[in-house]
Amino acid sequence: MIQLVHLLDTSPFFLYTCLFLIGACTGSFLNVVAIRLPDRLFYLWRRQCAEQAGIEMDEPSPPGILRQPSRCMTCSQPLRAHHNIPILGYLLLRGKCGLCSAPFSMRYMLVELATAGLWVLSGWVLGPGWALACGLILINCFIVLTLVDLEHQILPDVIVLPILWIGLGCNTADIFTSLDSAVIGAISGYLLLWTLYHLHRLLTGREGMGYGDFKLLACIGAWVGWELLPQVILTASVTGILITGLHMVRHGQDRNTPVAFGPFLCLGGLAALLWGDLLPLFRLPELPA
Repeated sequence: MIQLVHLLDTSPFFLYTCLFLIGACTGSFLNVVAIRLPDRLFYLWRRQCAEQAGIEMDEPSPPGILRQPSRCMTCSQPLRAHHNIPILGYLLLRGKCGLCSAPFSMRYMLVELATAGLWVLSGWVLGPGWALACGLILINCFIVLTLVDLEHQILPDVIVLPILWIGLGCNTADIFTSLDSAVIGAISGYLLLWTLYHLHRLLTGREGMGYGDFKLLACIGAWVGWELLPQVILTASVTGILITGLHMVRHGQDRNTPVAFGPFLCLGGLAALLWGDLLPLFRLPELPA
């Protein structure tokens, strides 16, 4: 174990190779979480509503995240082990099921590639150590939240709230910022979007975002500190306007079409986590001691 840690610390090639391979495998698992978690949550919410109303619910439970093996959506047959090899399995099967030849979405491979790439990028920026180990947890959660919010426009509390507390726990050791800055960041992150939400509703009579966005910005503030929240908001707003505008023009949608803001907050949080110190213009000055 000591030799492995020494090799990771002294050999960048070995570090990046390990990060790419483990990141690709993690991306495969994150795909499963992003697909199955919303179905589980919707099922549990419907069951709770039925129990409150005194109605017997006979709907079958959707598959769990860990226990049930991956299956083909078309033939419902469990996928074989070599079919589940991240990235390579998709390429070897040419994007089709190895049992019934039904096409698979390219999303699976893209998420695996993106996760592996972000793991390598994080290793390059943060280097081996506790910052990298903790940062990868947040990045994995960002990927799942992005996928879920894009498809269902929800940011599940079962992901957002635990990583908020993990961020505060990491910063008790000043890994990314001081604990004081992290606590203020969590409070001000929530209150900032909460205030903008209510101002927008008073002025327009419409809701501009969901409460999940408030919690997500609070979570990001708990990781990177309150000084970087302007950078997070600026990055999220600019990328959100550009990408959403292009999407609306391309698909002929109007400005009243609901847009998921969570993915852009995740992008802003990622930029602040990795490159916060490189953008001093958008970093608030620290409080005097």
